[in-house]
Amino acid sequence: MNPTWTKWLLNTYPPYWGTGIRITHLARDWRALDVEMPLRWYNRNAVGTHFGGSLSSMTDPFYMLMLMNLLGRDYRVWDQSGTIEYRKPGRGRVHARFRIDDDLIDAIRRATDTGEPYRPTLAVDIVDDRSDVVAHVTRTLHIRRLVTKTETPQEALRTAD
Repeated sequence: MNPTWTKWLLNTYPPYWGTGIRITHLARDWRALDVEMPLRWYNRNAVGTHFGGSLSSMTDPFYMLMLMNLLGRDYRVWDQSGTIEYRKPGRGRVHARFRIDDDLIDAIRRATDTGEPYRPTLAVDIVDDRSDVVAHVTRTLHIRRLVTKTETPQEALRTAD
């Protein structure tokens, strides 16, 4: 997928557009993504701070999309679960920064080289403009390397090298 096109598509996607969620940066190599959300009348809760569902939406499905593009068509990547721990009321603009490094890619490839699923849990903090943590989010992914029907897991190991 083209990152420029993906960024535009996600920024016009109604659930994100409707809550004010906006991708501000998507690296050409898919290893970095930044997202932000201003506080508006339509994404506030009853006490005037960011609605928790919108904060959670800020983190879904970015790790999944990034890894799908980094690993390629030989892998299936699914968002399996997420948790959010609210740390302080979100007021004003909030931000989240997603990063994927070579160590994670290598760990995924090693863990899935036989076709078995791997379920890493990745974390991201949602911060305000003063860099105070508003919420800590974890996303658990389900990742599996596809093995063709005619290829045994042992043959898949040989062709992965």
